[in-house]
Parts: sequence; structure tokens; C-alpha cells
Amino acid sequence: MKTLIQALRTKELRKKILFVFFIVIIYRIGSYIPTPGVDYKQVVNCTTQMQAGGEDMLGLINLFSGGALLQLSIFALGIMPYITASIVVQLLRVVIPHFEALHKEGQSGEAKLTEYTRYMTIGLAVMQSATILVTARSGALFGYQCSGIIPDSSAWNMVIMVLIMTGGTGLIMWMSELITEKGIGNGMSVLIFMSICSGFLPSLWSIGAQEHEWAKFGIVTGVIVVILVFVIYVELSQRRIPVQYTRRMIGRKMYGGTSTYLPLKINMSGVIPPIFASSILAVPTLIARFGDSSQSWVKWINENLVSSTSVWYISLYSVMIVFFTFFYASITFNTDEISDNMKEYGGFIPGIRAGSDTARYLDYVINRLNTVGAFYILFVALLPTILIMSLNLNAKLPFGGTTILIIAGTGLDTLRQAKAQTEQFQYTGFIDNGLTDKERKKAAKLAAKEANSAQA
Repeated sequence: MKTLIQALRTKELRKKILFVFFIVIIYRIGSYIPTPGVDYKQVVNCTTQMQAGGEDMLGLINLFSGGALLQLSIFALGIMPYITASIVVQLLRVVIPHFEALHKEGQSGEAKLTEYTRYMTIGLAVMQSATILVTARSGALFGYQCSGIIPDSSAWNMVIMVLIMTGGTGLIMWMSELITEKGIGNGMSVLIFMSICSGFLPSLWSIGAQEHEWAKFGIVTGVIVVILVFVIYVELSQRRIPVQYTRRMIGRKMYGGTSTYLPLKINMSGVIPPIFASSILAVPTLIARFGDSSQSWVKWINENLVSSTSVWYISLYSVMIVFFTFFYASITFNTDEISDNMKEYGGFIPGIRAGSDTARYLDYVINRLNTVGAFYILFVALLPTILIMSLNLNAKLPFGGTTILIIAGTGLDTLRQAKAQTEQFQYTGFIDNGLTDKERKKAAKLAAKEANSAQA
């Protein structure tokens, strides 16, 4: 709260905060504008009969779009194609050497990777919008409980709807980049955060209002608060590895001789493991929607992979989370590259030789951190399943492990950036101290006169 008050008192930060709110308002308005060609009244009737939840593929898209998916709005895809494209581009650095070379080029290389991400986002948006519209036309989007959502299913009408949804995704991508550039925080994370919060509290309240189970509502609310505190504590935890730099003579000046540390987070993978795991497990469920319910493979998928409380789902979900925790951390944190950079600038870890020994030591530390981080993510991700089984709740809770990690992680990152920028503007010479433009000009003239008199 103190950081927010200080940020609002600073003119530059106040403009950034208002700009973020303006973009969020546009984003939320677009989530309620139906795509032309959709029978909106029929969509409203279908959403009242069936609310998609959980963390399957459609559930994730609906979660990240703030409920816009089930309303088939122009922002139905939300930010999900952009997230997927960003992750895929990071993973391709391991497979394609050109991508890794661009990453090492610095700002120009990152700009090229961003361009590739945008192109991939548009391609994914075309495929996902076409899949969702075909699923909605067949009635599978709402579990075959209602039909007639798209009255005109001609090819031309479907192409127009795909182009409109793809354009909405492009607009969301542009707005998220504007938030990152001109606002506070990561634009993609801020939009996801607002999408989740838009439906989080109403869904949480429905536990007690609809089922009249206020005791269960209190238990779920208490668990959410405790888990959020726990997640914040873990996300702020660091393993600090001391690094010492030797003194070197460059020209006539002496550099180095300082000591610092290398901060390593416990959860280095963030929300990527549960997102990947739930998305992969949702693919067979999505395919089974189009299959014959009497076939054996469709029955097996519906019995073992649809419900998040089944033994098969929990087992596969846990294994995938552990795998992606180690896999993604190994991609984003290159120990060989870090050890080479430290050696180039004369840095070393006390007691460890520079070079290959430093890389092996960092691998050892990261593997131990990833082990703890994997169990931490697994515990948070399986928390909804534990509540469902222990309290006999509806299988579709208003939150999941991914939701909790996103809320805590995005909130911390945004507050951290706001605090850093607030401290930057608090330095004398960088803030206006509440002065008007005339007073600042007058103070600048006095300072110039004092400087001239001092020189004289």
C-alpha cells in the first residue's frame, strides 16, 4: 500500500498506472463483444447450463481470456496464443542454432525473436480460432448440451469469424506490448492477472451462495489465503551464491576487486510446468469430444483423463510437472554460458575453480533447487484436487494451482517494478518534488547562476 501511494504521488508513475488501467478497460470491454455470426442469446443460455472450469485446454483458454472463450467474443482466444508462441520460441533455442545465436546478439537479436513470436502468435490464433469455432458449431464446446450457436455455418462466414478472432488476438498482443513498454509490469502477465481476477471472486462466492455451504466457503477462502502467503514466501526465497571478482589493470585504471552474489530462485520455471502438463493432458480429452462415446478408447479417456481426481490424471500430471520443471530450467538457465561469462570478467565462486568446475557446481545447486521447486509446484498444483476430494465439492473449483501461481507471481513482479521505479524517481534531480513547471524553471535558473558564480 505504501508503494502504491508513493507511485501515485509521482507524476510519471501515475501516468503509467492510469495507462495500464486504460488498456485493461479496453481489454475487458472487448471480452464481452460477441463475434459477428454468433447467436449471442443462445451462447448465454449455453453458458448458464454449462460453465467450463478446471485446467484442461479449453479451461485454460477460458481462464486466461477472462471467460471470453465461452462467450465467443472477439477476444475469445485471449493472450493464450501469445503465451504459447513465446514459450515455443524459447524452446526452439535448444533445437535451432540460429535462434540461440539471435539470443546472444543482444537487443537486435531479441527484436528478431520478438518478430518471430508475433508471426507464430498469428498462426496459432488462426488454428485455435478455427478449432474453437468448429467445436462450437458441432456443440462439443458445451458438451453437446446445446446447439445452434452459429446459425450460418457457411465457409465464408466461418472464414470471417476466424479473421475477426485472429485480429482480436493481434490487438491483445499489441496492447500487452504497450503495457510492457509504457506501463508498469509485464503486459502479458498483467492481462492474465486481470482476466483471472475478473471471474475469481464471483466463482468463489458461488460456493456458498449456490450450494449454501458457507462452512466450505470459509475453508476454501482460508486455504487460498494461506497458500497465497506460502507461495509469496517461496517466490521471494533465493539461494545466493557468492561471486568474487579479481582486481585487473585496464589501461591506467584498476577494475574489479568486488564481491557480489548470484541469486537463484527456488521456483525457476514459474507457471510453465503446470500449464504444459495440463495442456498436454487436455489434448486426448479434446480429441475424445469428436469421437463416438461407445468406443473403448473414448470411454477410457472420459473415465481416467477428464476428471482431475482420477488416479491416472493425478499420476500423469505429477510426472509431467516434475519433468517440465527440470527441462524448462535447463533451457532458461545455461550454466556453461554463465560460467564462461564469469571467467571472462574475472569472476569466480570462492573455493571453486573457474570454467568447467563452476558449471558443474552450478548444475549441482540447480538440480537441488529444482527438486525442491518441483515438489513445491506439485503441492500447489494438486491443492484443488485435495480440496475436491476432502470437501466433496463440485469438480470445477474457481481456482487451481496455475491460478494461484499466476496471481502471486504477477502481483509480486508488478509491485517489485513499481517499487524500483518509485525509488528511482525519489532521487534528487530525478523528481519534481511536487513543484509546478514555473517553479522548476525558476529553480533551474537559480542552480545555473550558482554554478556560474562557483566557476567564477
